[in-house]
Amino acid sequence: MNTSIVGKQFDLTEPIKAYIEGAVDALGKYNLDIISVRTVIAADEKNGKKGFNVEFAINMAHKNTIVIQQKDKDVYAAVDLAIERAKKVLRRHHDKITNYKAVEEAPLVVENQEGSDDEIVPMRLDSYKPIEVEDAMNELKASDKQFLVFHDMEDKFRVMYKKTDGRFGLY
Repeated sequence: MNTSIVGKQFDLTEPIKAYIEGAVDALGKYNLDIISVRTVIAADEKNGKKGFNVEFAINMAHKNTIVIQQKDKDVYAAVDLAIERAKKVLRRHHDKITNYKAVEEAPLVVENQEGSDDEIVPMRLDSYKPIEVEDAMNELKASDKQFLVFHDMEDKFRVMYKKTDGRFGLY
């Protein structure tokens, strides 16, 4: 992982550089393909009050650049807050990747409970494309199924079912 630290209107000292490098190295624990991290520290003075702007630009493989900006009166506090926000974003991305893989590797048949004759077989939707409600009703009429699960044109999950009186219900 390439790391660059830039100071704008601010003299970078060795302790600050070491502190930032240590904080950036901690981002590697998520095992994501981080290509580079660019850190920009800028001194900011408004209305006689000193402050610091810290910006992290994290470039990752197969993902857009993550940019995190933080302002604070203390440069170390600004770095800490920005790193915590970066960790939160990277943790969410890591969890999304690992949870997705866990779902894909899940077994398709659920084991029967003792004393139960029922078997639960998860099924995938036939079509992931949104369809009109009328088309779903025609499809349900043509089949011998009791219900049909589909995405409507507003991208909502809908369930259409046959009633005993021959009419149709829609959730």
